[in-house]
Amino acid sequence: MTISRMRRLGLAALACAGIGAAVPATAQQPFLSREVRFLNAFPPGGTSDLLGRILADQLSQQVGQRVVVENRTGAAGVIATQEVARAAPDGHTILLASMGIMAITPQMQQVPYNVDTDLTAIANVASVYNILVANPNSEIRTWQDLARIGRERPRTLRCATVGPGSSQQLSCVLFMSLTGAQIEQVPYRGGAPAILDIVAGRVDVMFGNMPEYMGQIRGGGLRAIAYGASEASPLLPELPVISRQGLEQFVIHNWFGVVAPGRMPAALTARWNEEINKALQAPEVQRRFVENGLQRLGGSQQDFLRQIAADQAKWGEVVRAHNIRPE
Repeated sequence: MTISRMRRLGLAALACAGIGAAVPATAQQPFLSREVRFLNAFPPGGTSDLLGRILADQLSQQVGQRVVVENRTGAAGVIATQEVARAAPDGHTILLASMGIMAITPQMQQVPYNVDTDLTAIANVASVYNILVANPNSEIRTWQDLARIGRERPRTLRCATVGPGSSQQLSCVLFMSLTGAQIEQVPYRGGAPAILDIVAGRVDVMFGNMPEYMGQIRGGGLRAIAYGASEASPLLPELPVISRQGLEQFVIHNWFGVVAPGRMPAALTARWNEEINKALQAPEVQRRFVENGLQRLGGSQQDFLRQIAADQAKWGEVVRAHNIRPE
């Protein structure tokens, strides 16, 4: 082989190497070596479980490993969150965290972790509409009925929640604080078992996440009363919005985002953020979000960190102003 031919081959090899270097590292190298544990703090049948399984199905197709949902219920999300906080920050353990877990519960009670340092925020995923529902045979047909009966017959009505620090519990307590109603709180391990008791007439009402109510609302097992959210959902546009009917301060929003153990490397966090945002753009994910009343969020890690900080400040003020306690 001539020297000139060797030189041409060497230049070609260098050119190929340059092309390869231009390809992002995330497209070249797998970042997971085994299946991913996707912890969920609430039981099957609720919004958190539904959302987690939608994401797990799509992410399993993207990341080259199975993403397996594991329900670790109890203590208003503390059990699952503690397990993730103690896990290795290698990308193989993640958590679908609610607003309550990240911004409310730690301000109402002591928890065995620091959400700001023992967890790595990756990306926000979805927001959900807060809605008030009742048993269809109940005398409660409007939110004003609930306020009036709660004042006239203190503690005769029962409001289901999913434990301290949840948006459901905050909704019930804030409603009482703003209206003067006295309503008995009944905590459950998740939305699904609470709904069963409302349908059976053992509990009267619940403020909570719209997606987990839709099946029973459509089937007649629950009566939709009003929105605690700032606006109405296109799925039930005719329902009134409480904050627009005289109770301006009653606006409850809830979101779910993905977090990992603290101190996860920046490159790994960025890759997971990329994959989650990609999943949210998938047509099947978008379809399932729309039909279940979920609103896509996504965005950067910094977007998510700003949302967490804003809600910590907002709900911390509400908790203190209304002296809200776990029970």
